[in-house]
Amino acid sequence: MSKATDFRAKTEDQLTEELGNLKREAFNLRFQAATSQLEKPSRVREVRRDIARIKTLQNERSRSSAK
Repeated sequence: MSKATDFRAKTEDQLTEELGNLKREAFNLRFQAATSQLEKPSRVREVRRDIARIKTLQNERSRSSAK
């Protein structure tokens, strides 16, 4: 659960940058999986979950600022 607290400490710009990096990594992992070069299959799941964590946090922040 330390990932969520790490993400909460970051600013909106840092989260957007991290999201871009994770999406790029997910893209590369998909290609590695398709060509059977994926060394660590569990990393795909970790990246997907980190992307979801960031999007959830961004959504929470946008909803709280809208009120």
